[in-house]
Amino acid sequence: MGMTMTQKILAAHAGMESVQAGQLINASLDMVLANDITGPVSIKEFDGAGFESVFDKSKVSLVMDHFAPNKDIKSAEQCKKCRTFARRFDLDNFYDVGEMGIEHALLPEKGLVCAGEAIIGADSHTCTYGALGAFSTGVGSTDLAAGMATGQAWFKVPSAIKFVLTGKLNQNVSGKDVILHIIGMIGVDGALYKSMEFTGPGVASLTIDDRLCICNMAIEAGGKNGIFPVDDITKDYMDGRVQGDYKVYEADADAEYEKVYNIDLSGIKPTVSFPHLPENTRTIDEVGDVTIDQVVIGSCTNGRLSDMKAAADILKGKHVAKGLRAIIIPATQKVYKDSIKNGYIDAFIDAGCIVSTPTCGPCLGGHMGILASGERCVATTNRNFVGRMGATDSEVYLASPAVAAASAIAGKICGPERSK
Repeated sequence: MGMTMTQKILAAHAGMESVQAGQLINASLDMVLANDITGPVSIKEFDGAGFESVFDKSKVSLVMDHFAPNKDIKSAEQCKKCRTFARRFDLDNFYDVGEMGIEHALLPEKGLVCAGEAIIGADSHTCTYGALGAFSTGVGSTDLAAGMATGQAWFKVPSAIKFVLTGKLNQNVSGKDVILHIIGMIGVDGALYKSMEFTGPGVASLTIDDRLCICNMAIEAGGKNGIFPVDDITKDYMDGRVQGDYKVYEADADAEYEKVYNIDLSGIKPTVSFPHLPENTRTIDEVGDVTIDQVVIGSCTNGRLSDMKAAADILKGKHVAKGLRAIIIPATQKVYKDSIKNGYIDAFIDAGCIVSTPTCGPCLGGHMGILASGERCVATTNRNFVGRMGATDSEVYLASPAVAAASAIAGKICGPERSK
C-alpha cells in the first residue's frame, strides 16, 4: 500500500519502513514550540514530571507573541516564567520583545523549520509549516512538555484528503480566499484528524505566502495538518534560510485518500467568512451591506510582507472611513522593517491606520484591538468564534488583506475594486 506525503514523513521519524492510517507511532521531533500562553503550562508540566533537561536546546523554541509587550501583571508573570526557563536551559531560540514576531511567521522566516521535518507546537496553528513540506501539528501543553524533554511524541497516523489544484488565482484573490473557499465547501469538521494534502498543477502558481496561509487554517477545517509538495518555490524560500540539509518526501502514486477534491483556482472569488464559524462563507458579491467598526490586518495567517503590500497598495493615497479603526500588525520585526523601507508604513499612517509591534493581540481578544458590545470587525485572522475578539455579541468577519483594506476605506465590507 502506498503512503501519502505525511505518512512518509511520520514513518521516517518513527524509524519504520511504512505506516498506515490509524496506526499509533512514537516519532522523533525536529522542533518543539510554545508561546507565552501555552509555554508556562508546559513548563509546569515539565517540572511536575521531574524532567531536568531538554532534549536539544536548539530544537526548543519559545516565542513571546500573544500578550507581549506584556499587557498586564498576569501576562508579565507568564513571560517571566518562559524567560526563566529559557535561561535555565540556555535555549537557542527564545524570542522576546525586540526580537520576537508572531511564532508561525517567525520560525519559517528564520529557517528554523523546513521540508521533511516533524514539528509540534502548543498552538493549534502550528500546522502552518506544512507549506514547506513538513509535518507540523498542534498539541496540548502536556504533550509539549514531554516533547521538550524527550524529543518524541505519540501520533495516530492520519488518513488524508487530496485537494487537486488547477488554474491560477485572479487579481486580488489570494491564499486566504482559497482556504476560506475550501472550509466553506467541506465545513469546520470536514477534515477532522485528516491530513489535508494539496497537489496539482495549480500549486505552482501559489506563492509561499499563499501556501503558509492555506496550511495555517487547515485546523479550521478540523485537519491534523496541511501540507504542500516541495517545488522550486519552496526550495527558493528555504535556500539561504535553512542551515543544513533537508529531505524532500513525495506521496506514492498509489497513496490512498479518503476523498479527492478538484479545485479550479481561477474560479475562486474574494471570500468572506461571516460570524460565527469559518465555514460560514460568502463570496464578495454575496456579502450585502455590512457596515463595520474596525479592521485588523495581521496575524500568523496574514501578517507577512506580501500581506502588507496588498493592503498598502489599496490604502495608499486614500483614507479609512470616518469613525473606523484600522489596525495593521506586521508579523515579525523583519516584516515591519521591510514595510518601512518599501513605504507601506507611510501609506498606512497617512491613511489613518495605526501600526502595532508584532503581536497576536487582537486575534484572540488579548489586546491591541478588543471589540465592544455590538461592534463588527473585518480581520485577516483565522477564527471568528463567539467572543473571539472581545464582547460576546461582537462580530468578526474573516477576509484577505485586500478585502480588509478595501473595507476599511468603504466603512463596510467590500471588494478591492469597489474601494476605488
